[in-house]
Amino acid sequence: MTTQTVLPVEASALTAFSERSSEPAWLKEKRLQALELAGQLELPKLEKTRIDRWNLQNYGAPGAGAQPGQELPDSISAYVDPAHNDNLIVQRNSGAVVARLSKELSAQGVIFTDLETAAKEHGELVQKYLSSVIPAGENQLTALHHAIWNGGVFLYVPQGVEIEIPLQAVFLVDDADAVFAPHVLVVAESNSRVTYVDNYISGELNSPLVHNGAVEVIVKPGAKVQYATVHHLGSQITDLTYRRALVENDGSIEWIVGEMSGGDSMSETLSVLKGNGSLSDAKVIAVGSGSQRLNYTTKATHYGKSSESQMITRAVMREEATAIINGITKIEKGATKANGEQTEKVLMLSKKARGDANPILLIDEDDVKAGHAASVGQVNQEQIYYLMSRGISREQAERLIIYGFLAPVVSDIPLKQLQDQLQALVERKLGQ
Repeated sequence: MTTQTVLPVEASALTAFSERSSEPAWLKEKRLQALELAGQLELPKLEKTRIDRWNLQNYGAPGAGAQPGQELPDSISAYVDPAHNDNLIVQRNSGAVVARLSKELSAQGVIFTDLETAAKEHGELVQKYLSSVIPAGENQLTALHHAIWNGGVFLYVPQGVEIEIPLQAVFLVDDADAVFAPHVLVVAESNSRVTYVDNYISGELNSPLVHNGAVEVIVKPGAKVQYATVHHLGSQITDLTYRRALVENDGSIEWIVGEMSGGDSMSETLSVLKGNGSLSDAKVIAVGSGSQRLNYTTKATHYGKSSESQMITRAVMREEATAIINGITKIEKGATKANGEQTEKVLMLSKKARGDANPILLIDEDDVKAGHAASVGQVNQEQIYYLMSRGISREQAERLIIYGFLAPVVSDIPLKQLQDQLQALVERKLGQ
């Protein structure tokens, strides 16, 4: 039977794609089951956002655009740290162009490859963890993603292995016929440590495109994962992303997220603190311009005793951009001694820009700590006049105020390359 959803793909086309790609039978079946679910589920209901009014039709065709071995444009070098390019994955239109892992890490049992290859060569591991943190049946978007994901990364760090240098991936799309739905799957075994960095970028497109991506991170007891990602896709791309980490006893996840895309954008970054003593630290910055509609949610769900979460989001809106910034701390019954703190702030640079910060605390346990702070406002004119009285131009004064507003997030990023990159992207989006 043909299944038709908001994604213009049929079960027969999905089957043909899977067989052409020589995928294992379990993966083909998983895709078809997800596609069937997509026809039954509804779109997610976002806070104060009608996502059903967004352009969600242009997904491309499975297999189109993916050409392994194709050359990269020169511009890609700006996103690759030359000091760490021994551990690098680059994909163009979901086709693997570069896939490198140093001999030293490979000898320690580290796996770092594209997800399609991992499904064939490390099928038992991938089958165990794929969709274990973000189930296909959650909503229509997650179901569509699990049906049509194309490209992505599998990173596996064995028990006790500590990786000092960051591993990096770059996802480039410049063909609107290609499905752009990478899936990143990270598994950090007990007492391991890793830093992973990726960039989502786009070239010139001749028609609109939807990015429907997902990130699953499994943090085993005592493991530490630092996950840094920057999205700077063009205005023709609708950017939809679910990120989720499952953190066990004494494990930790640190999210560093730069939302710099130019089109309508939605993301949910969630840490599930399952284990006792588990930790989540999320830092998010976003800049909206033009007529963008943005909806970003950062969330921590506490199950473990003495678990801790920290969330900081800073958003700057200019022109007619609108942003809904949600912070949700959920402390479940039994999560005694849990501690959840969050801060959301939105700065508007024009009278037509709109921002909404929604801090939410859901507490089902008495013996806990939780707090939030939120603010939305225009640039403080008194601060501008003060700086101008010291001989600084209005333009420079506004720039200093904006950088000061973003500093609590940017300055706390431990990766210098990412700091510089975010700074440059902020300046570009703000027209400076």
